[in-house]
Amino acid sequence: MNVFEELKWRGMIYDSTPGVEEVLASQKVAGYIGFDPTAPSLQIGNLFAIMALVHLQRYGHTPIVVVGGGTALIGDPSGKDKERPLLAKEEIEAHKQRFREQFKRFLDFETKSNPAIMVDNAEWLVPLNLIDFLRDIGKHFTVNYMLTKESVRRRLEQEEGISYSEFSYMLLQAYDFLVLYDRYKCVLQMGGSDQWGNITAGIELIRRLRGAKAYGLVLPLITTASGVKFGKTEAGTIWLDPTLTSPYKFYQFWFNTDDRDVIRYLKFFTLLPREKIEELEQEVASSPEKREAQRTLAREVTRMVHGETALSRAERASRILFGEEIEDVTAQEIEEIFGDVPSTEVEKDELTGEGVLITELLVKCGLASSRSDGRRLIQGGGIYLNNVRVADIEQKVNIEQAIEGKFLVLRKGRKDYHLVRIVH
Repeated sequence: MNVFEELKWRGMIYDSTPGVEEVLASQKVAGYIGFDPTAPSLQIGNLFAIMALVHLQRYGHTPIVVVGGGTALIGDPSGKDKERPLLAKEEIEAHKQRFREQFKRFLDFETKSNPAIMVDNAEWLVPLNLIDFLRDIGKHFTVNYMLTKESVRRRLEQEEGISYSEFSYMLLQAYDFLVLYDRYKCVLQMGGSDQWGNITAGIELIRRLRGAKAYGLVLPLITTASGVKFGKTEAGTIWLDPTLTSPYKFYQFWFNTDDRDVIRYLKFFTLLPREKIEELEQEVASSPEKREAQRTLAREVTRMVHGETALSRAERASRILFGEEIEDVTAQEIEEIFGDVPSTEVEKDELTGEGVLITELLVKCGLASSRSDGRRLIQGGGIYLNNVRVADIEQKVNIEQAIEGKFLVLRKGRKDYHLVRIVH
């Protein structure tokens, strides 16, 4: 397969301009995607676009990452119902540094054959002279043409409308494409389907000013089988930065993928070959309860984004959630694993010395209605402390058993967890 066929099989092509398939099959090209650093980290929605660049490089083409330090100062209206708040230049600069490091996990910038290229459009946009820009670039676009673009038309239908700065975003992105064509002979721009108008504006500018042919390819905007925008959860955005979304929570996001979505996501977010994905598809149909496809998806994406060590710790944390004995685990990891379960605060003084009877602790945490109820639960083998079954109804719980002196994990039955938070 060539890269177009690969992307098509994976369901990653929403639309493309005429001639894209032929040019990608017949020659090596440079293609780019822009990422505006308007957030402190890339998130999993960006990962979809990054994977398109990864495939481009795998097939011998040159991927170009444009970190939009210039366009982020304006704000892209595409896909937005209202204007986003403008960020301070210092914020954007900090975001850019994080973005650059994150891209290095996915693309090879060192290979001699077709190294990836990373540029910042602030380099050519910030020094622009307004009068020269309007004379040289603005005159090639009519307002009528710009009003037909979905990103503009959608905003005009909103009560708030669209500011002049956002309205001009299309011209800036078109100019990006022209600069990249001149510097790197870049003839392909990719992006989400909401970028179609901006991409075709750049193609038109290159045709007018350079008399050359350029191309566009857009990816579908992903929604889950239940109709929710991909990457948005009740807990918020899933980030690629481990300090914003821990590897454990990242792993759990993928592991909890709906059966109806998991094969699509394996195609979108992993490099697994067709044979393996088709094998997993059969597994979903025949034994969905095993969740083998979800486990594979979580493993592949977590390893790619966070590395093998973080994957191992995330899997260890997952096994703890399903009953594995708790040892060599940090308090921070306990907080991540059990952060959403009910919890009770217990004074450290109550646990010093001999400590407190396990039956009293069960009552305090609401896992038993009385001490006698607690004894019955223990005698029935249904109570666990730090995932170890409690056998003695007279067992005492003390501070020495707490993880880093901060947490105790109680469990009733298979899944009824309760976190004891020790306060000083």
